[in-house]
Amino acid sequence: MSEKQQLTDSNADRSENLNAAADNPGGLSLERRALLFGTAAVAAGALCNQASAAPEQPDLSAALAKFRATIPSRFDRQYVDNAVVPFFLGSIFAGERPILPMIDLSLTKQDAIPWDFWGMLYEDWKPTPSEGVTVFLQGLENRGDNNLRKRIYFTGVSPDLYAPKYQGKIIAFFDKLLDQKHANKPFMRHYLDYYWDLYWDLHLGVKGDAVPPQVRTIGEAFNTVLAYRNPLHEVVYENYMTVRALRPFLTKWIDERLDDISNGRIADPDKTFAYYWLKNAGDGKYFAKRDVVFECFHNFVALSQWGNSIFGVMNRLNDNGGDAAVRAAFQKTMSGSFDDANGAAYTPLKLLVMELFRTISPNGGSISAITDTRASSFYGGSPFAQFGVPYERHSYMNTPHTDTSFDPRLWKEPQRFDPERYLSVPTSAEVDEVKCKQIGLPHCPFHITTLPVSDGRKTGISNSGFGTVFAVTDGKPDPVCDYAGFAPFGFGYRRCPGEQLTIDVFADFLRKVWRDRITFRNLNQPRPGRVPVGPGAVIDDDIGFVRSA
Repeated sequence: MSEKQQLTDSNADRSENLNAAADNPGGLSLERRALLFGTAAVAAGALCNQASAAPEQPDLSAALAKFRATIPSRFDRQYVDNAVVPFFLGSIFAGERPILPMIDLSLTKQDAIPWDFWGMLYEDWKPTPSEGVTVFLQGLENRGDNNLRKRIYFTGVSPDLYAPKYQGKIIAFFDKLLDQKHANKPFMRHYLDYYWDLYWDLHLGVKGDAVPPQVRTIGEAFNTVLAYRNPLHEVVYENYMTVRALRPFLTKWIDERLDDISNGRIADPDKTFAYYWLKNAGDGKYFAKRDVVFECFHNFVALSQWGNSIFGVMNRLNDNGGDAAVRAAFQKTMSGSFDDANGAAYTPLKLLVMELFRTISPNGGSISAITDTRASSFYGGSPFAQFGVPYERHSYMNTPHTDTSFDPRLWKEPQRFDPERYLSVPTSAEVDEVKCKQIGLPHCPFHITTLPVSDGRKTGISNSGFGTVFAVTDGKPDPVCDYAGFAPFGFGYRRCPGEQLTIDVFADFLRKVWRDRITFRNLNQPRPGRVPVGPGAVIDDDIGFVRSA
């Protein structure tokens, strides 16, 4: 598969998918840019008259009436006002490619999600922190000292937990997924059938009949909205409203399961993420029980990228349409001592997984909330703020993962598939005061501190000079590649805390593929099913597997 194909397949860059959806909103008669231009023109006209007279409040009723005429009449009015309209008024701008693995604090994570999503998270269609909040939507200033909230989250997914606590569940999942009875059948549909058992087993220690049908339904509905995205599509509307209807049930159910974990009413509670979040929450100021509930729910977004990634891996290992360089690297890695790091920071197998994630980049970018700066200039505030226009525009900046991972300023031959490229760049354990000064910085941008865990392990959650969080267990660091050229999991203090868990999961997937001599191939179905496998990604489910003799 050529690099051009890699970058344009269904899971390449979610930010491009979102922008494409916004630019072609299901055949709207009123183009989004015309609506925005009309808003700007009204504001500009009003501002020109500021010096001579108090401006009249702009009237967008005619434009909005024309816009509403394109919306199906059966759509709930609140859904239209709080999901459809914000979707077309909002903007996500392309940001710069970082040279250092950091995002500036002026690009904040506070409420950094497109406004039309809030109705799936909260009853009032807007941020309601009193009902719980996720660290992924918190600015650094609201996380406690030294990124405390992120560190507490990380205690539940640190790499020292994987083998003794989570690996058995992952291996059992892949054994079911790649059972012979599923050979030569579309893969991704039955992946989704098994996925929710794994999801809730990892979070709360429940699976099978212990997971109510309402809980499975809301998960499917949430991920369908993420995948199809455009709120004018019937499939998005139906699933969005399903999420809203079932969210109270889900919240109550998660809360009860957390009580079961706290009181030891389930087998092996220490084999769940929530166990460590509850144990390490301290006084609860920065990670209250309601926040644990919210994290279990919000991870629908984070872990949904596993499906996106598995499809990307199968695509590249595909025998009749994949990537020859990736297949060769897989063969070379697995033919050797793939789990022996031989003194390096990463084993050959983890290097292979890292390079797969760099090139697949299931998460296309890191979205930040940005503020309208016109209030600080002679133009005055935004039309919404200055004139009380009832339709507020929300703007966001997308710091790209894919483009940064392929930046020629950061890599020689960035298009080449080369798992060993990470052996020559810094790890998070190496980026200290000395390293920062070598780079040319007067000091580390972030203070280096360590938070001891409170659950009995000899593990501390530390950070690099760039703010990247990592674990130190029995005095030995488990670092990540702290270099802007490895961007699929984000940058610095905002880097995804589930990175190493995800790499371990995919290492087990590749072990299974190698051990059972599994190969992937196109099924060439005349009408393959369409399956939502991740944010912004709806794929033709036309890849299956076979076992070689």
